[in-house]
Amino acid sequence: VQLQASGGGLVQPGGSLRLSCAASGFTLDYYAIGWFRQAPGKEREGVSCISSSDGSTYYADSVKGRFTISRDNAKNTVYLQMNSLKPEDAAVYYCAADPGVATLNELDFSSWGQGTQVTVSS
Repeated sequence: VQLQASGGGLVQPGGSLRLSCAASGFTLDYYAIGWFRQAPGKEREGVSCISSSDGSTYYADSVKGRFTISRDNAKNTVYLQMNSLKPEDAAVYYCAADPGVATLNELDFSSWGQGTQVTVSS
């Protein structure tokens, strides 16, 4: 089970980025997928997740209305569309997978990809 997160970069406040989480070695649509982030000096926090069963999505309050998680089963990839980015969104973003229930708790995820850096600055 391998996950590859990509799509991070430098963006101005108010801008957008789309992160991708590509899976290899397993079929993503049988797994709950979560996006997490960790800023310097802070604990890792759950940002969004999508369930395997019915595609239900969940978001942290801090990103509701700005971020959208989606999956493309044909490409075995999950995306995190991030709009109206704020400086406080800057962090290393990680994707994670688990065959269990989708939550925003990192302890519920067993497989992790490497992070991708998101910098929001003018």
